[in-house]
Amino acid sequence: MAQTESQLVAAELERVDPKIPLLFERDALFYANVEKREVDKVSARDMRIPLEIRPGGLFGYFDTAGGDMGRGEGPTFEKATISTVNFKYAVEWHKKTQWATDDARKSLVNNVKHLLANSMKEFRRMVDANLMTGGDGVIGVVSVVSGTGPYTLTLGTDGFGTRLLRIGQKLNVYNSTLSTSRTAGDERQVTGLDHDNKTVTISGGAITGITAGDKLLSSGLTGPNPVGIYGVPYHHSNASTGSWLGLDRGTYPEVRANRITAAGALALSFPRRALNKIGERLGMENGIKCEAWMNPCQVQAYEEMGQLVTVINKGSSANDKMDLFYDVQQIAGVRIRKNYNWDKTRMDFIVNEVWGRAEMHPAGFYEEEGRRLFEVRGPSGGVAAATLFYLVASFNTFINNPPGCSYISDLSVPTGY
Repeated sequence: MAQTESQLVAAELERVDPKIPLLFERDALFYANVEKREVDKVSARDMRIPLEIRPGGLFGYFDTAGGDMGRGEGPTFEKATISTVNFKYAVEWHKKTQWATDDARKSLVNNVKHLLANSMKEFRRMVDANLMTGGDGVIGVVSVVSGTGPYTLTLGTDGFGTRLLRIGQKLNVYNSTLSTSRTAGDERQVTGLDHDNKTVTISGGAITGITAGDKLLSSGLTGPNPVGIYGVPYHHSNASTGSWLGLDRGTYPEVRANRITAAGALALSFPRRALNKIGERLGMENGIKCEAWMNPCQVQAYEEMGQLVTVINKGSSANDKMDLFYDVQQIAGVRIRKNYNWDKTRMDFIVNEVWGRAEMHPAGFYEEEGRRLFEVRGPSGGVAAATLFYLVASFNTFINNPPGCSYISDLSVPTGY
C-alpha cells in the first residue's frame, strides 16, 4: 500500500508567520496631551489653585463740587482645591510562559520582554479612556440587560457605547444615580466585547436589581458617589448645580465652562459661537489658543457639509480621479484633533495652557526596596510559580480658567457610528 501523508505528519515542519499584527487599539492621544502640560508636585494634602474670580471696585459718576465719592471695594479671590487619585495596572504571568518563550528558538515573542515593553502603552490607554469621564469613573451606561448572570449588556445611551471598556478588565455596576453599587465586593470581569453592536458580556451570577440606566464604573471605585479622575466632561461643564474643585457652581457661575447645545446635527455656526462665548467672557485680548478635539465621526459630519458646497473645476490637465475625502485640518480657524475615545456627541475646544496636573507620584513601576517584580504566594504560603508587577500613578487634572473653555454637546451621531 502506498505511503499516506498521515504517516509523515509527525515529521512535517510547522510554519509560523513571524509577523504578529495588533488586533486592537492603544490610543492615548489626550493623555499624551495632558502629560505635556504643567506639572505641580503635591503631597497627600489638597492642592490650592488661586483664582481672581470677580473684579471688584466701584465704578460711577461723582460731583466735583464737593460731592461724596463714597467708599471702594476690591477684587474677589477664591481657591479651587484638588486631590490626587490613584491608578494601578497589574500584570501577572506563570513561570511556564516565561521559560517557554525565553529563546528565539522557542518562540517568536519573548513573553516577559513583551509584557514589560507594552504594559505602559495599555496603562496609558486606560488612563486616556478615564479622562473621557466626568469625575465619577463611569465608563458605560446600560440600555438593555440580557441574561440572568452572566449578563450581556447593551450600552447605547451616551456617545461612547463600549469604547471605553477593555476585554478582561474588572468593573462595578452602579444604579443610575451612583448612590448604590450593585456589585460591592463582587467586581465583574469583561469576558466579551462587541463594539459594533455595543454589547459587553460580564462574568458572574445574578446581580440584584440590575436594570437599564445602570452605570458601569472602573475597578476600585467603591461607596456612594465615587470619585475618579477629573476628565474633560468634569471641567468642560456649564452645570449650575454641584461643585467644581470645591467651588459651588450655583454660587460662582464664573467657574462654569461655555456650552452650545446642538440638539441635532453639527451646524457651521456652532463652532464659531462656542469660540465667541470665550471672547464674551474673557475679552478680545485674552490670547487664548484652542484646539478642537472630537471623535472622527464629527470630522466626517464637518467634511460632508463642505462637500455639499464644493465646486471643482477640472482643467484639461487635471487628474481623472478625485479624492472624495478632504484633509480637513481646521474648524472655525482652530486646529482639529481627532480621538476615537472622544464622546461622539461632543466637540470640545481644549485650551492647553489652562490645563495642569497635580501629581503625587508619576506613572511608573510600583517599587519596594528597589524591587519591581514580585513573586506570587501559593495557598501553602510558599512561593508560587508566577510573577507579578504593577504600574502605578497618583495624579489628577485641573484647569485654572473655566471661562476659557467651551464645548458643543448633544450632537447627532452620523449614520453608521
